[in-house]
Amino acid sequence: RYISTFRASVKREAEKNKAQWKTMGPAKVAEPSPKNFLQKHSKEPKLSASKKEQDSKKLPALSVPRRTDRPVMGIQSKKNFINTNAVAAITGLPKKPQPINVDSRQGDKYLLETSGLVPKYIKKKDYGVTPKYVTRRNEEMKRAQKEYEASILENLKKRAMKLLSDEERRSLLQGLKKNWKEVYHEFQGLPVKIDTIPKKLYKEKLESQLKQLEHDIEVIEKHKVIYIANE
Repeated sequence: RYISTFRASVKREAEKNKAQWKTMGPAKVAEPSPKNFLQKHSKEPKLSASKKEQDSKKLPALSVPRRTDRPVMGIQSKKNFINTNAVAAITGLPKKPQPINVDSRQGDKYLLETSGLVPKYIKKKDYGVTPKYVTRRNEEMKRAQKEYEASILENLKKRAMKLLSDEERRSLLQGLKKNWKEVYHEFQGLPVKIDTIPKKLYKEKLESQLKQLEHDIEVIEKHKVIYIANE
C-alpha cells in the first residue's frame, strides 16, 4: 500500500504540539494592559467632520507679525522728509472746499453734487436726443398704421367702389340734362300770380329740383373719373 514520505514529520509535529491548546487560548499570551480598557462609544462608527467644522479648526491668517519674526535692520533713507513736505505745502495748490447746500436755519447741509441741483446732465453729448428704442417704436407704429390704412382702402376699393365707364357717364349726364329740361318746362308753366299755399310749395319744390340737377350736372362734367358705391 501507499505510504507518504512525510508521515514521520507529520507525526513528530503532532506530538510536539499535542498539549498546546489545553488551556483557554495559547499558553504563551501576553497579559492585557489595564490601560487598554474598553471605552464608551469606542466601537461606534465615527463620521468624518463637516466642512464647516474643518474650516473653523483652521487658524485665520495672522495680520500681525509673529513673535519669532525679526525686523529688517540696517535700511536707511537719505530723503529729507521735512524739506520735501515744506516744498510740497508751499508750491501745492490749496484744497478747494466741496460745494454744499444749506436748506435750513439750523445749518443742515448736504453735498451739492449729489443733490440733483447741479445741471450736469445737460452737458452730455446725447442730451435731448431721442433714444433709439423710442425712434424704433415710433417707426414701427407708423408702418403699422400705414399698412392698416392701405388694407382698409384696398378692401373699400374691392368691396364698395366701382369705376364708372365713359358710356355710363355720358348716358348719366344726358339723363340729368333731360330731367332738368322737363323740370324747367314745368317751372315755366307756373302761373304768374302765385297766391295759394299749394302753388308756393310746388314752386319751391321745382326750384330745389332744378338746383340739385344743376349741381349734379356740374359735378359730372367737372370730373372725368367717377367711382360709385356698389349696392
